Amino acid sequence: MILLKWRVFSGVLLLVITATMPSVVRAQEAMSEIQLGTSSSSSLLTMSTTTESSDTSTASATGPEAVAFDGTYVWVAMQFNDSITRLKASDGSIAGTFTVGSRPVALLYAGGYLWVANLLSNDVMKVNTSTGGIVGTFTVGDGPGGLAYDGTNIWVANRHSNTVTKLSAKGSNLGTFAVGKRPLGLAFAANSIWVTNNFDDSVIRLSTSGAVLGKFAVGKGPFGVAAEGENVWVTNYFGKTVTKLRAKDGFNLGTFKVGDGAAGMVFDGTNIWVVNNGDSTVMKVSPSNGSIVTTYGTGKGPFSIAFDGKRIWVPNFGSNSVSMTAAN
Repeated sequence: MILLKWRVFSGVLLLVITATMPSVVRAQEAMSEIQLGTSSSSSLLTMSTTTESSDTSTASATGPEAVAFDGTYVWVAMQFNDSITRLKASDGSIAGTFTVGSRPVALLYAGGYLWVANLLSNDVMKVNTSTGGIVGTFTVGDGPGGLAYDGTNIWVANRHSNTVTKLSAKGSNLGTFAVGKRPLGLAFAANSIWVTNNFDDSVIRLSTSGAVLGKFAVGKGPFGVAAEGENVWVTNYFGKTVTKLRAKDGFNLGTFKVGDGAAGMVFDGTNIWVVNNGDSTVMKVSPSNGSIVTTYGTGKGPFSIAFDGKRIWVPNFGSNSVSMTAAN
């Protein structure tokens, strides 16, 4: 039997054809799903029990890809609409849509502002979360697509120029530093910046001054990265795994199976949550042993994830929606 499965990878649809029986990852739990659009309804939450299927429809025109929480609102980057949408975390209602640069693919809330990486504009925008107004626009490297905050400065992964850029909180360029091939994910841990190199199957550790402190092999196609106490976790998009590294020295503490197209991840203080783009699921993973605690169905083709202190939020690139569930 031929299974046609769409896998979306950083804004590009890849048709994967396998001559095997469908290997469907079935959700054990449902998530609420918020349809994104122009509706001003006070609440847009509807139950969904979406699972992996052989659906071959293309991604929506807007392509919701990245997500961030600012303490009150959940923000979603609408990649193909060159905009960001603001949702009330309390009920999921839409609280505004605002124009940004070309192809926004990463969001970060830091220092009281929302930061937006615009892939094709080669810049990062600083946004006032109360008004949605752009406070500043700052040129970075070619293809910005990852963001992190070290407590003082903003770091940007430039996927096409194989560099990261360090910006001050005011947007001044404090340096650009070479890393591996196609840097995607960034995280701050052990007073260092950790960078996933998607085409190198590695993670690079940088000091906050930009010096390379180490390079560590991980799985195939590293994508997302998250800090968890004294450890750093990495998703391996093509390897269908996550790798756990000791933050103090990069020592590999284990590699664990998750879903197809492991992409974004977040630590909620108790568990690691992993988005599986190819399976259209989210998995809650125990950080102690890498076991899967629960699997949740999402909309189509999610890439990223955010935690608001109570709930998990996942934008669905292929179905113009956001999925939500309680974290614990």
